[in-house]
Amino acid sequence: MLNTAPGKLELEELVLDDPGPDEVLVDVHYSGLCRSDLHEIEGAWPATCPTLLGHEASGVVRQVGDQVRTLRPGDHVVTCLSTYCGECRFCLSGRMTLCVRRGSLGSRTRPVLVNARGQSVHPTARLGAFAEAMVVHEHSAVRIPDSMPLAPAAVLGCAVVTGLSSVFRSARVEPGSTVAVIGCGGIGIAAIQGARLAGAREIIAVDAVEARLTDAVHFGATATVPAGTVDAVAAVRELTGGGVDYSFEAVGFAATVEQAFAMLGPGGTATVVGLVPDSQPISIRGADLFLLEKRLQGALMGSNQFPTDIPGYVRYYEQGRLNLDDMLSTIVPLDQINEGFELMQTAGGTRVVVDIRSGS
Repeated sequence: MLNTAPGKLELEELVLDDPGPDEVLVDVHYSGLCRSDLHEIEGAWPATCPTLLGHEASGVVRQVGDQVRTLRPGDHVVTCLSTYCGECRFCLSGRMTLCVRRGSLGSRTRPVLVNARGQSVHPTARLGAFAEAMVVHEHSAVRIPDSMPLAPAAVLGCAVVTGLSSVFRSARVEPGSTVAVIGCGGIGIAAIQGARLAGAREIIAVDAVEARLTDAVHFGATATVPAGTVDAVAAVRELTGGGVDYSFEAVGFAATVEQAFAMLGPGGTATVVGLVPDSQPISIRGADLFLLEKRLQGALMGSNQFPTDIPGYVRYYEQGRLNLDDMLSTIVPLDQINEGFELMQTAGGTRVVVDIRSGS
């Protein structure tokens, strides 16, 4: 857990409350390390300390509340931070990531976690996956087949659902189209795989790290652009004869958002998946909006509908069409989680995953 920010994660024993009527108790098996976790560790984003980080997890349900209808003990599950009520106008129109009640779902009269000093511990995104078990709202987890290996399943709940759903739901990439993906980490690699599954004829990977470009080709990119050494916008426009139909920004900088918009051809759509700080204003050519009908849009976790999206992505995996196994760059034990974050920063790769049951 994180006691101070910036800081390091520390191993502590916490007391976990019993699940409430609409909650489930999940034994966590694996959890992916996400850059948003790192932002809190480094103090780049405000953290409510003491806090238990982790939101991309797989595990097995141990206990359910008496009002839970979709899960039962023994179910294998994946967690997702885009919880939903299922009743508001956004949920009913299929835009579940915009649920108006998502901030209040999972609210409790008593803390779900307490440390040895009697302090309430904040579980990030009301999940807190860097622990042996967690109590979460029923609508923060989805059942997966028992046959699905839990290690690759862990990355479904954030990186994969965000990247693939941004292609399928946010941008609605059409077969035969051209696509550029800026940033080839976990989400970018998932977007590349999504573009391949959607039938894009050209998928251009853009990154400053050569190893990530090599990975991108392995996962389906048809061309690469080394952003650190060439003008990425000019290179993409030259490769496509005037710009791409769709671009995806998976870095989280204003400069790369501007590049994503600039590399579009007429009628193209740029989708911002990265988390751009409010302190970075974005500047684009206004004339491109009405003369060339370009579009710039955001996507919260790919505008996913995770209760149906994640089981669908499991089927892609089972069919051999979605490569999750090679997305797991490294698996580390829980007591080496800080080293895992260091690997994520320095060693490249796609996703570092923590085996919660080892080294705890």
